[in-house]
Parts: sequence; C-alpha cells; structure tokens
Amino acid sequence: MAKGWLLALGTMAISAALALESAAPALWVIAFGSAVFGLGFGTIDTVLNAHAARHFSARNITWMHASYGLGAMLGPLLVTVMLAGGLSWRDATGLMAGVVAFTGALLAVTRRSWEQPAYSGTASYRRASPSAATGAPRMPRRSRALVAAVTFMAVEDGIESAAGVWGFVFLTAGRGLPATAAGIVVSAYWAMMFIGRMLLGPLADRLGPSRVLAGSVTAVPLGALLTAVPAQAPIAVAGMMLLGLATAPVFPLITLTAGTRARADTVAATVGLQITASTIGGALLPAGIGLVVGTLGAQAVGQSLLALGLVACGVYWAALHTAPDGEIG
Repeated sequence: MAKGWLLALGTMAISAALALESAAPALWVIAFGSAVFGLGFGTIDTVLNAHAARHFSARNITWMHASYGLGAMLGPLLVTVMLAGGLSWRDATGLMAGVVAFTGALLAVTRRSWEQPAYSGTASYRRASPSAATGAPRMPRRSRALVAAVTFMAVEDGIESAAGVWGFVFLTAGRGLPATAAGIVVSAYWAMMFIGRMLLGPLADRLGPSRVLAGSVTAVPLGALLTAVPAQAPIAVAGMMLLGLATAPVFPLITLTAGTRARADTVAATVGLQITASTIGGALLPAGIGLVVGTLGAQAVGQSLLALGLVACGVYWAALHTAPDGEIG
C-alpha cells in the first residue's frame, strides 16, 4: 500500500482509538482502544521514519524527531489546561480524537506528495553502498552490522527512557534534591533532547552524520558517569543534561544512515526492525532498572545508566569494525 494511505490509515486508527476510549463504558474497552492506538502509532512511526531515511537530510530528520519531542512536552500541558478549565478526561480525549482525525484527513488529501523520488543530495554521506546501488545480495558483514545496529538501538532507547522515567526518583531519593527542583530537572532533560535535535541536525549536515553520531555516542557514558559518581546533586543534574543532549540525535541519525545504504525495497524493513528494537529496549530496560532500584536503592539509577552507556558505546564502536562501509545501520 502507498505510504500516503498508510500514514492516513494509521492516523485514523489513532483517532478511532481515542474516540473509543473517550466513550468507553468499561476498562476492557480502553484496553482494546490502547491496542488499536499502538497499531496505528507503530504504522506511522515505521512509515514516517522509513520515508525520512530515504528523503530527508540530517537536519530535517533530526528536526522531525525534535517536533515529536516538542509535542510530547506540550501535549500533557494542553490536557492539564483543559482539565483545569472544567473539561472531563473524556472531553479532553474526544477533542484529541477530533484533532487527530483532521490530521488524518489532511494526510489522505496530500497522499501523493509522499511518493516523490528519494533525496538526491550530493553530500558524501548520501552515497549508496554497492549492494544498494546494484541490487546485489547483501553481504554477511552487512547482516551482522544490522544486528549490531538493532542491539545498539535497544540499549540506547533504554538509556533515553530510563533517564526520563527514573530521573525524578534518582534525584530526590538518591541525591536529596527537593521534589520541585527534581521535576524541573526532568523536564529540562527532555527539553535538552529537543534542543539537541534542533542544533545538532544542521551540524550533522555540515560535518556528516557519522561524526556527530560518534561524538554523541561517546558522550552518553560521560553523562551517565556524572550521575553515577557519589557527588552533590548539581553534578547529577549536569549528567542528566549531558545525557539529554548526547542521546538527542542518535535515533534519527541511525535511521538516516540505514536509509542511505539499504536497498530501496528493504529500507522499511530495516527501519522497522530498529524501531521495534528501540521500543522493546525502551520498555524492558527501565523496568529492569526498577528491579535494581528496588534492591539497591535509588542511587543505583546512575550506576545502571553508566553500565548501559558503556554497553551502547562498546556495541557502536565494535559495529563500526563489522560494517563493510564503516557505519552501522
């Protein structure tokens, strides 16, 4: 099915799920709506990122992900305003369903614009690999590089999610920061991710995605180290900020580098695998850290982030020696 239709249908599925949840007479209906929501969101995530990998520059793909972060920050605030204004959660959910349905209608109307030829920039990082250019079977080393990229994405997204999920508990119970200050720091962590994508995307266009990606991956364990050392709260705060900045461009740039080398007919599958891995890592690793916190205490969050950061960095640099063209994805 054409990408435009898939995006429109995925958006309409989300709208239908929200509408169903807003009128749900029982909890099982909300659970069913959540499943439909996840199906629609997964469709949009895969199609949009696969399209971006083939059509966007480093700046545009990081800005696309920055817009997602902006929406993630503003969405809860808008719902809070609606609830404070006297609307019920059902009303707020219904309004969101209407906005999403309008977006789906726009996507359906503009569906043909999603079928344009792939990006034809002249930057060196846009060169196609031999297998992508000739259609030849992919080499075993390419397959190993894909496995490494999928593993890396699972760990990296786990770090990104865990820092946001456990940051408040870590800063309050683990570093003694007041609750209000800790809440501000966690919000600033997500804001740093948004700022990082806005700033590092254009830099990746100038220097090349591989250089910015290598710097970001190397900075992740450095930020985690600042959270792990038994120091005063400001050091941990600095570590959280560095983590937000370092992880910001990783997902979009890994997606971009996958799209520049895979054959056109395998981009969606490759990006889909990476998104699946990041989703699994983003769910399981924070849960695993929760078990560690339950055993060792809140200060173990920093140590867990450091361990995961070292694993992610090690997998990335090892993968560079595995990939036939010196890049993973």
